[in-house]
Amino acid sequence: MQLQLTPKNFIAAAPAAPAQRVASVDALRGFNIFWLIGGDGAIWALADMSTGKGPVASGIGHFLGRQLHHVAWEGLTFYDFIFPLFIFITGVSIVFSLSRLVERQGLWPAHLRVLRRSLLLYGLGLIYYGGISQHWADIRYVGVLQRIALCYLFASLLYLNLNLRGILAAFVTLLAGYWALMTFVPVPGIGAGSFAPDANLANWLDAHYLPGRLWDVTRDPEGMLSTLPAIGTCLIGVFAGLLLKNERIAAQRKSLWLIGAGIILVAAGHLWALQFPVIKAIWTSSFVLVAGGYSLLLLGVWHQIIDVWGIRGWSTIFVWIGANAITLYFLNGLSGFEPFAQRFMGGDLSALIDRFTTPHTGLFLGHVLGLAFAVALAGFFYRRKIFLRV
Repeated sequence: MQLQLTPKNFIAAAPAAPAQRVASVDALRGFNIFWLIGGDGAIWALADMSTGKGPVASGIGHFLGRQLHHVAWEGLTFYDFIFPLFIFITGVSIVFSLSRLVERQGLWPAHLRVLRRSLLLYGLGLIYYGGISQHWADIRYVGVLQRIALCYLFASLLYLNLNLRGILAAFVTLLAGYWALMTFVPVPGIGAGSFAPDANLANWLDAHYLPGRLWDVTRDPEGMLSTLPAIGTCLIGVFAGLLLKNERIAAQRKSLWLIGAGIILVAAGHLWALQFPVIKAIWTSSFVLVAGGYSLLLLGVWHQIIDVWGIRGWSTIFVWIGANAITLYFLNGLSGFEPFAQRFMGGDLSALIDRFTTPHTGLFLGHVLGLAFAVALAGFFYRRKIFLRV
């Protein structure tokens, strides 16, 4: 079986059909953003609430709290998985959105759309981190939205202009090339093959050549060189999107293919990690495979539950959030849903709740209320068909 990846060829090979959304992709996007607009804070407060409440409650709270924090350097927690999952979903969406656009308007309008959207995302990223509110040297030129913009740009250009073999070759080149650079190019004063903080090629390049403010003062987790393998994360999403879009493959088999591919990538990533550790802060190639594998696994399971079995009710709020994911993330970054909720559930009221229950309960309820505001806004947008797409 051959999959045609170039949009013109792919669309020509399949009969024209009405635009169809994959509910599991929308829900997974919303699940992803859910943790960034208050879900994380609720778990942190819950972990604090469970401290000293017996071995079982304390153990569960400690585990959940640890999973909602980044590892110090090497390894992977659920919190480390959230960002690559969003980039993966971006890759899945590229296949559906650009294929429809090429079918309706042609290849070059699709290129213009990609460029325009990338510039807008990048600009929003600059604003998100403060823009030029202070000095030129304080601008953060790289960040979460900026990395999404760059990954979307290059993955889209590859999708629009190369066939499947070309995309596969680009994916392998990105991961293998990054590994070779990080392993064999010596860092001045340190040497080659170091992956330690501030002692690896990616961090050295950021410290010496990346202008503006660095997130970790001497290095940046969304730095220049590590953007290359991050594009590979987006391409894994492109491969998954192409599989989901292929009408010749039964829905059940799509779920199995996604789950099987995910298991293979996770295993391959951990094997590669024996030499090239799993490190999100420099987005190592092994991290791409492990995080991409878990993304495939999660999408496969959700696709089976939502799209194959039709069990959708539980995912409604995630679909609402996913429909305006970037908008909600941006609004939360500018003002925050939880700080707004504190106007109703903060100060002495929060302290009173803690006094009659257990410490940090007020904070937990504040985060829950903030999430409720975010979900209510997302639901309002969705029901009114207001989709503020970037």
